[in-house]
Amino acid sequence: MCTMIAEQTAMTGVGRGPGGWFALDTAYVSYDHPQELGVEHALNIDFVNAAAGPGARVAVELDRESARALAETILKTLEVSEGVD
Repeated sequence: MCTMIAEQTAMTGVGRGPGGWFALDTAYVSYDHPQELGVEHALNIDFVNAAAGPGARVAVELDRESARALAETILKTLEVSEGVD
């Protein structure tokens, strides 16, 4: 059964694809059936530059535990980095 859970956020960043580095402007996050990961549902993240077309995309599929660990690690790293800039 599809969950239809999907969110998006504007962002500023870069990603690397077959043609090299490209600007990213949006992240799409969903919890639904993955394309490749061998689980029923996964956290799917697509980092894209919509104006640059379908080749400007970095896709990630994570199982639930890996997604939680990544989110916690990102938040911890940002917390530790406060005041560095």
